Amino acid sequence: MANGLDDVVAADTVLSDVDGAGGHLTIRGHSLTELAGHWRYGQVVRLLFDGFFDELPGDAELERAIGKARVEVFERLQPMLGQLAPLDIYSAMRAGIALLPDGEELADALRLVAAPTVLTPALLRLTRGEKPVAPDARAGHAADMLRMLGGPSSPALAKALDTYLVTVCDHGLNASTFATRVVASTQAGLASAILAGLGALKGPLHGGAPGPVIEMLDAIEASGDAAAWLSDEIARGERIMGFGHRIYRVRDPRADVLKAVVRRLGTRSETGSRLAFAETVEQAALEVLKVAKPQRSIQTNVEFYTALLLEAAGFPKEAFSNVFAAGRVAGWIAHAREQQATGRLIRPQSRYVGPVPDLVA
Repeated sequence: MANGLDDVVAADTVLSDVDGAGGHLTIRGHSLTELAGHWRYGQVVRLLFDGFFDELPGDAELERAIGKARVEVFERLQPMLGQLAPLDIYSAMRAGIALLPDGEELADALRLVAAPTVLTPALLRLTRGEKPVAPDARAGHAADMLRMLGGPSSPALAKALDTYLVTVCDHGLNASTFATRVVASTQAGLASAILAGLGALKGPLHGGAPGPVIEMLDAIEASGDAAAWLSDEIARGERIMGFGHRIYRVRDPRADVLKAVVRRLGTRSETGSRLAFAETVEQAALEVLKVAKPQRSIQTNVEFYTALLLEAAGFPKEAFSNVFAAGRVAGWIAHAREQQATGRLIRPQSRYVGPVPDLVA
């Protein structure tokens, strides 16, 4: 049986490798720890796009082009923002992206990179009764997102958010990336492929989980007893959000990267106290899970410290998946282009297990 396609190799890729047993993530020949906190998101976009677009410019020029794309997306979609704002924030972002041209050129790709970063703060501001802030093409990608959001901002927060975008830029053939590649294999445009990825990312078993981590932390803080709360959740058959991963059998390396980022932000008293509490919950969860599920190795995943980082950056929990998409979109685009280059339609077989009709002789 392969209902979840476990261990089925569906693509050869140069983009990323997830070592679930060793707990390592490689992105185009670079380890995650080599990239996160050291490469800017624009540089990683270029790394992922290299070889998939003709005449790809250098790092600095590409980052300027991404800045111009943010401005273009804002100008193109600003007249429709008021109609999108009543939707939930993720659906509104997805609907806005659906309004972009469905082309295959680098300019089309850069608009898709820019779109979540532009739409998310604009839509959040509208829901607060505030006017959207136009992008600044000269600003760094993460810094501009925080500036447009209008919340707390500093070079440290901008670097933290930039590190997050790099950390989640690509991660093997996960559900949203596979969905992207399936649509790309039909030779649909890049926007169509990215919309497929967005649909998959929304689910709580994929990118929709960081928000519930905050709800869990708040509930545990109110209860006053982390171990008891967690044990009760497991007894009811509930998932402990921020723990466990389909591929990793050891600690998710992205969790350690983001935990270090949050720790560096801990000079702000509120973030520091939140981190200390979260570390207590993390330890309690690992101990409870070890006792409750001794046959499985359930470790901290990327979503746990994602929630703390995005909360510190001023994003409400309902927008966490939007920011995840802002980082992952570059990986989706690269996978779409890689799949299109094969010229092969993804068309697996299914095994029919239903009733068989009587055949007339």
